[in-house]
Amino acid sequence: MPTAALTALLLLSLDVLSAHRSTAGLKRQQNDTDLPRDEKKNPPHIIFILIDDQGFNDIGYHNPTIKTPTLDKLAAEGVKLENYYVQPICTPSRSQLLTGRYQIHTGLQHSIIRSRQPSCLPRHMDTLPETLRRAGYSTHMVGKWHLGFYRKSCLPTRKGFDTFFGSLTGSVDYYSYGSCDGQDLCGYDLHDNEGVAWGHEGKYSTTLFTQRARKILKNHDPADKPLFLLLSLQAVHGPLQPPKPYVYLYRDMASVARRNFAAMVSTVDDAVRNLVYALRKYGYYKNSVIIYSTDNGAQPFVGGSNWPLRGRKGTYWEGGVRGVAFVHSPLLKRRRRVSTALLHITDWFPTLVGLAEGNTSQSRGLDGFDVWPAISEGKESPRKEILHNIDPLHKPPAEPSGCDHGEAETAAAPKARRPKIKKPKKRVLKLQQNQRSVFRVKNFKKKKVLKQKPNKKSAPELKTTKKPKKIAANPKTKSQKSNPGLKLQAKAQKPKRRSYSEPQSSGSPSESKLSSSKPHLWRPLKTNSKRTTTQEQNLSLSEPARSRTHLKQALGSRQPLGYQNMSLTGTPKPKSRLASHVSAVWDTSVQAAIRVGDWKLLTGDPGHGDWIPVQMLSAPVGPWWNLERTMVPRYKQSVHKDVWLFNITADPYERRDLSQQRPDVVLQLLGRLAFYNRTAVPVYFPPDDPRADPDRHQGAWVPWVDEDDDKRGRHKGVYKKERSVKKLCKLESFFLKLNTGMMSNRI
Repeated sequence: MPTAALTALLLLSLDVLSAHRSTAGLKRQQNDTDLPRDEKKNPPHIIFILIDDQGFNDIGYHNPTIKTPTLDKLAAEGVKLENYYVQPICTPSRSQLLTGRYQIHTGLQHSIIRSRQPSCLPRHMDTLPETLRRAGYSTHMVGKWHLGFYRKSCLPTRKGFDTFFGSLTGSVDYYSYGSCDGQDLCGYDLHDNEGVAWGHEGKYSTTLFTQRARKILKNHDPADKPLFLLLSLQAVHGPLQPPKPYVYLYRDMASVARRNFAAMVSTVDDAVRNLVYALRKYGYYKNSVIIYSTDNGAQPFVGGSNWPLRGRKGTYWEGGVRGVAFVHSPLLKRRRRVSTALLHITDWFPTLVGLAEGNTSQSRGLDGFDVWPAISEGKESPRKEILHNIDPLHKPPAEPSGCDHGEAETAAAPKARRPKIKKPKKRVLKLQQNQRSVFRVKNFKKKKVLKQKPNKKSAPELKTTKKPKKIAANPKTKSQKSNPGLKLQAKAQKPKRRSYSEPQSSGSPSESKLSSSKPHLWRPLKTNSKRTTTQEQNLSLSEPARSRTHLKQALGSRQPLGYQNMSLTGTPKPKSRLASHVSAVWDTSVQAAIRVGDWKLLTGDPGHGDWIPVQMLSAPVGPWWNLERTMVPRYKQSVHKDVWLFNITADPYERRDLSQQRPDVVLQLLGRLAFYNRTAVPVYFPPDDPRADPDRHQGAWVPWVDEDDDKRGRHKGVYKKERSVKKLCKLESFFLKLNTGMMSNRI
């Protein structure tokens, strides 16, 4: 009996143990499936890594020649954001990240905030760290600010961050932390909270910023409060100063600039590896969301690459605004995938506040959407359109400044555009032969020969074998008929090839071939044409010459303004009702860009629009220049083009302009631009303030305006240049001619 009882007891204990194990397994499975519930109960730690000037082709999973194993692994285990958009330059992207609002709603539509400009984020507008701090977060920022610092209320610690360590300006030396606004105005730029952080010279900034981020993680208790850390690295922005061990990794790259740029990307990869290690070590990782994002596209001519996208940093082509980004988190419901949901940098504000269980009711006027379901679960993105920007100050300078770029173009090609025929007088045609032979060509007026002075030796007359009658038989202008002296001058000159800038007849094969291959949108002129809108909408893609003629009749033409893509013919054409609608809806000379669904519209000057192959970076310009160029050289330009339309889903590289074929879509998107423009605030772009000079502040860039002084004398509205318009026009004309010569000579 005791043996039987012992056996029964043993069997009972085994049953209890197996039941306990099964119960623990069920609880573990339930915990695994209920991660979102735990996320709601315990808000996640948010780590946002913002990289400067990293292009679409500057990461390992887009380009295997770039060595970024950590970034590739994190992206592969998370969600790659392949339809994600940022702004084309630093300040706009950072302002939209922290405010969740478009540039047109913050007054920062134009350019960046320079070191000497008294400008920063609007006072009345709340920021992402302020909202997260209200939700119970501890907020910290390390790295580059570049959102203004002329008064203390502009500093990061006054905009919602508990601590700040980094630089305030846009570009800093990686070792000395010197920052220059121009060649002669330089100062030290490294700050700890609201004071200057002296004594860090010689330490590489990427390493220094990563060490400070790890120190923040070490000193914070993850169980006490959730953490928001914005690590805004200066890399890979210029100057290109990578440590030598990283350069050795790319020793096989021929381009020095590309080699240094790639090495700096690898320094970022190591920085992220060390940061993720600290997250695991100090207990943050299991309840964290890691977001990696660039702030704009790369600059190809200093080593970056956006290939195969079009354009570069500072432009509204895809290469300037489509960003590298991914999300890595154990809290993602669907991981290891690629997301093509339409996302924008403004979406992080409501998305992260939603993850933090915060309240956005006090953040009125947000332009972003909560896209966490699209990222985590693969649901459809609530965003359907993106306003890239509307910049009224980037309007071609001919209209606001009074500069006539048509005259500048005439000066560059005077023979083709406006030949000046003066009244007959003594003319000397100097033909330099061995720098000694000088010939004098006699002019005649009203069939009278001008007598030569007897006391001077006359040069031998230029003899010709052709008879004047044959020259007279050639077609000539009315002014040539009235000036027989030009006949003799024409005989004296050797026949030369037609200049690129000379106009050709509309029936010439070269013109019809080139102009039909490049569709253009035209500006309206008054006419009596009775073409209808429906006819314009039915333009055929298979008939480029015919659709070109139709669109010219539909949308008119205008004189060239600024550096724009041009067509090869300047003959004015009548307009239709559609042209009237275009001019009534939107001034297409204003720089603007918008994405609605699959369609993207650009107006004004979108910026440099080339496709730059990786193998040609910083190398001598070769045949690829002609192959990949989209803009007609200036000496061939005579008609302004200021509208482009692309189907980005079908044509992500923006190689096929559909503005002629789909004028109906053009009108709809122009209407959306007009809608957004009605909500825009005035552009705030004040002049430089000499009081910002670092020499006045012990050699450092620091706030220089008191709060009371700023309230009394704050600049308002659009900054208007005070310099002479005449001087500006001459300067613009000079650089226009210089650029024309460089482009025509293939640099």
